[in-house]
Amino acid sequence: MDKPYLREISKPALANPTFIQGLPGFGNVGRIAAHLLIKYCGAKPFAEFYSPSFPDYVTVSSKGLCHLPRYEFYSATIEGTNFVIMTGETQPSFDDVLAHYDVCTEIVNYVEKLGCRFLITIGGVPITEEKAQVYVAATSNRLATEFMEKGAVIYSRGKIVGGTGLTLALAKERGLDGVCLLGATTGFKADREAGSLTFKFLMKALGKEIKEGLPETH
Repeated sequence: MDKPYLREISKPALANPTFIQGLPGFGNVGRIAAHLLIKYCGAKPFAEFYSPSFPDYVTVSSKGLCHLPRYEFYSATIEGTNFVIMTGETQPSFDDVLAHYDVCTEIVNYVEKLGCRFLITIGGVPITEEKAQVYVAATSNRLATEFMEKGAVIYSRGKIVGGTGLTLALAKERGLDGVCLLGATTGFKADREAGSLTFKFLMKALGKEIKEGLPETH
């Protein structure tokens, strides 16, 4: 494999879907939130994305089956709203800037082709104090204000590293709208509390507030 490629498993019927991306990173917040969303709405996988920029290992399941590192796309409908959800086990090396641009460009190309005009990327932001909070950065002042009024804090720390920020910024260059939600986390290990908080805020912001217990994630 000398270039990224996308394998479509099926072609879901999608009407003006919202794209939601949750990848590994600080506290694994993005990936945890994405998996909670997938479980909550019973999302179905429909595509896989592979890239030679991903690390040189394979993931082995509990049954001993291995597969290459990949991003997975899921489709779901909640109360008439279509969603495309993307998550994965890894990202390109943070030192490989070109790889991040290549991978994120491919992702934006694909979701735009699917008809996504609004994107939400989810990640974590390291903080020194223990404070349950969700931060927001957006493609417009209007969206930043809208999500702030729903309970997020404007993120003003200067940078969002990796695909969490880059996917959104590249989408903005295409004229697409979107926001980045960052759950506050105090560490680098998986932070389920921060992931759950960010998932709950996401659902509230989308008008689908969670009133019962959260689904289990793997």
